Amino acid sequence: MKAIRKFDNKAILIWGYGREGQSTEQFLRRCCRPKSIEIFEGKREDIHEDWYDYIIKSPGIAMDGDDPKYTSQTEIFLEAFAGRTVGVTGTKGKSTTAAMLHSVLSEGLNKKVIFLGNIGEPCLSHFEEVDGNTVVVFEMSCHQLAHTAFSPHIAVFLNLYEEHLDYYKTFDRYFAAKQNISRHQTGKDVLYIGAQVPPFQTKAKKIVIDEPVGKYDLKILGGHNNYNAEFVFRVATEQFHIDPGTVRDILHDFEGLPHRLQFIGEKDGILYYDDSISTIPDATVHALQSVPHAYSVLIGGMDRGIDYGTLVRFMKEHKEYAYICMYDSGRRILDELGEQENCYYAKDLQAAVKLAGSVTPQGRACILSPASASYGFFTNFEERGDKFREYAGL
Repeated sequence: MKAIRKFDNKAILIWGYGREGQSTEQFLRRCCRPKSIEIFEGKREDIHEDWYDYIIKSPGIAMDGDDPKYTSQTEIFLEAFAGRTVGVTGTKGKSTTAAMLHSVLSEGLNKKVIFLGNIGEPCLSHFEEVDGNTVVVFEMSCHQLAHTAFSPHIAVFLNLYEEHLDYYKTFDRYFAAKQNISRHQTGKDVLYIGAQVPPFQTKAKKIVIDEPVGKYDLKILGGHNNYNAEFVFRVATEQFHIDPGTVRDILHDFEGLPHRLQFIGEKDGILYYDDSISTIPDATVHALQSVPHAYSVLIGGMDRGIDYGTLVRFMKEHKEYAYICMYDSGRRILDELGEQENCYYAKDLQAAVKLAGSVTPQGRACILSPASASYGFFTNFEERGDKFREYAGL
């Protein structure tokens, strides 16, 4: 296969050796015959680029500009299997949407369906599993899409909000990375795109999904998930010709993913919901609008310089909730808000949960929906959600 034979007898550097970097090394040793493989975890200026034929970069490493010597797992996989791939991206909802789509296609098709990407397994760990009867659902982050010269046959671009500015520096650069899900599509490909996403050039057949949309009987909370389900329904019925009734039944049975508006239990009469995946203001607003009997919400984490105006305006207009702010971004939100009743500051998550337990009435809900990244305080959003459960005593 041309996509991987090019690595034979070549000197290869793996830049970054986390989960994906380790998967890349294993792939090269299984599927290719490189002349040499080296590992590097430093800065780009310390790479002797002329020593290597290819440099395979891990997605979490920021890099300016494109260089044909640099590639990635995503690019290698799509070069080989773009025609069998449904790629899903967006600032919010991509994991849930991709998981819903995987469930629908797995149950509704007489084909092997593999779930890969940012939430699933590293794509090259499953390279050999893809055959002529395989459909790949690939949840794609902006970091995975950056510097990628191939796009999936079916692309889903849900939405776009201000995010990852600590990495991309500007919104335009962040948007440019996301556009790679469709930038290299042809007229034979298709793009499902949310109406909120700014227009950009694509050769693909473009199908815009507007709100309001059809209602789906879902177990998972939130009107935004009804919107996500519309994308799944349209792709499944229009591109894979699955019976609409079957799609609706499978969507109804989908129970969601951890840390995404997940009910985790009741303690001392208070209902606790884990929405640790929330890293932008709109997600917190959606959480408060979606959770039954919502009362207190825990907000804050790493301050990446994004605009919190949406959330601050919501807090001013909705004084029926108790807002417990924490960490760096929580302090900034309180500063922007000014003095207001039902707004508190706690130094960390443990203190915030304790405070929530004292101010939240019985029968009402406490939500962890930080509108901020977890980094600097937790390894990832999963650890943050797990700690929330632990501190709540659940």
